[in-house]
Amino acid sequence: MIRHLVLFKLNDGVQRDEERVAAGVRAFRELGDLIPELEFWECAWNISDRPIAYDFAINSAVADRDALQRYLEHPAHQAGVAQWRAFATWVIADYEF
Repeated sequence: MIRHLVLFKLNDGVQRDEERVAAGVRAFRELGDLIPELEFWECAWNISDRPIAYDFAINSAVADRDALQRYLEHPAHQAGVAQWRAFATWVIADYEF
Protein backbone atom coordinates (compact mmCIF):
# COMPACT_ATOMS: atom_id res chain seq x y z
CA MET A 1 0.00 0.00 0.00
CA ILE A 2 1.04 3.58 -0.62
CA ARG A 3 -0.05 6.49 1.53
CA HIS A 4 -0.51 9.72 -0.43
CA LEU A 5 -0.51 12.84 1.75
CA VAL A 6 -1.06 16.37 0.51
CA LEU A 7 -0.96 19.58 2.55
CA PHE A 8 -2.33 22.77 1.01
CA LYS A 9 -1.51 26.36 1.94
CA LEU A 10 -3.91 29.04 0.72
CA ASN A 11 -2.19 31.89 -1.06
CA ASP A 12 -1.94 35.23 0.73
CA GLY A 13 -5.29 37.00 0.79
CA VAL A 14 -7.31 33.87 -0.04
CA GLN A 15 -10.05 32.96 2.46
CA ARG A 16 -11.67 29.59 3.11
CA ASP A 17 -15.16 30.97 2.51
CA GLU A 18 -14.47 32.11 -1.07
CA GLU A 19 -16.62 30.31 -3.62
CA ARG A 20 -13.62 29.17 -5.68
CA VAL A 21 -12.11 27.58 -2.55
CA ALA A 22 -15.43 25.93 -1.66
CA ALA A 23 -15.63 24.56 -5.21
CA GLY A 24 -12.10 23.17 -4.92
CA VAL A 25 -12.95 21.49 -1.64
CA ARG A 26 -16.09 19.95 -3.16
CA ALA A 27 -14.06 18.67 -6.11
CA PHE A 28 -11.58 16.94 -3.80
CA ARG A 29 -14.23 15.56 -1.42
CA GLU A 30 -15.89 13.83 -4.38
CA LEU A 31 -12.71 12.06 -5.52
CA GLY A 32 -13.12 9.20 -3.04
CA ASP A 33 -16.28 8.13 -4.84
CA LEU A 34 -15.03 8.81 -8.36
CA ILE A 35 -11.61 7.16 -8.55
CA PRO A 36 -11.60 3.39 -8.08
CA GLU A 37 -7.87 3.25 -7.26
CA LEU A 38 -8.47 5.06 -3.97
CA GLU A 39 -8.66 2.49 -1.19
CA PHE A 40 -8.85 5.17 1.49
CA TRP A 41 -9.79 8.82 1.15
CA GLU A 42 -10.26 11.68 3.56
CA CYS A 43 -9.76 15.40 3.36
CA ALA A 44 -10.46 18.23 5.76
CA TRP A 45 -9.58 21.71 6.92
CA ASN A 46 -6.80 22.10 9.45
CA ILE A 47 -8.00 22.95 12.97
CA SER A 48 -4.62 24.05 14.38
CA ASP A 49 -3.81 27.73 14.76
CA ARG A 50 -0.05 27.12 14.80
CA PRO A 51 1.79 29.45 12.41
CA ILE A 52 3.55 26.56 10.64
CA ALA A 53 0.31 24.68 9.97
CA TYR A 54 -1.04 24.17 6.47
CA ASP A 55 -4.70 24.93 5.71
CA PHE A 56 -6.17 21.80 4.13
CA ALA A 57 -5.08 18.16 4.07
CA ILE A 58 -5.67 15.04 2.01
CA ASN A 59 -4.86 11.62 3.41
CA SER A 60 -5.36 8.73 1.00
CA ALA A 61 -4.12 5.27 0.14
CA VAL A 62 -3.73 3.24 -3.04
CA ALA A 63 -2.57 -0.32 -3.64
CA ASP A 64 0.72 0.34 -5.44
CA ARG A 65 2.71 2.74 -7.63
CA ASP A 66 0.66 1.91 -10.71
CA ALA A 67 -2.56 2.73 -8.86
CA LEU A 68 -1.01 5.98 -7.64
CA GLN A 69 -0.13 6.94 -11.21
CA ARG A 70 -3.66 6.15 -12.43
CA TYR A 71 -5.08 8.26 -9.60
CA LEU A 72 -2.78 11.18 -10.43
CA GLU A 73 -3.73 11.02 -14.12
CA HIS A 74 -7.47 10.58 -13.53
CA PRO A 75 -9.47 13.43 -15.13
CA ALA A 76 -11.36 14.17 -11.89
CA HIS A 77 -8.09 14.51 -9.99
CA GLN A 78 -6.61 16.71 -12.69
CA ALA A 79 -9.71 18.94 -12.64
CA GLY A 80 -9.45 19.37 -8.88
CA VAL A 81 -5.75 20.17 -9.07
CA ALA A 82 -6.44 22.81 -11.72
CA GLN A 83 -8.88 24.53 -9.37
CA TRP A 84 -6.50 24.52 -6.40
CA ARG A 85 -3.58 25.75 -8.50
CA ALA A 86 -5.39 29.10 -8.82
CA PHE A 87 -5.40 29.83 -5.07
CA ALA A 88 -3.01 27.53 -3.18
CA THR A 89 0.34 25.79 -3.08
CA TRP A 90 0.99 22.34 -1.66
CA VAL A 91 3.49 19.73 -0.58
CA ILE A 92 3.14 15.97 -0.87
CA ALA A 93 4.55 12.80 0.57
CA ASP A 94 4.04 9.31 -0.85
CA TYR A 95 5.29 6.35 1.14
CA GLU A 96 4.82 2.61 1.28
CA PHE A 97 3.33 1.05 4.38
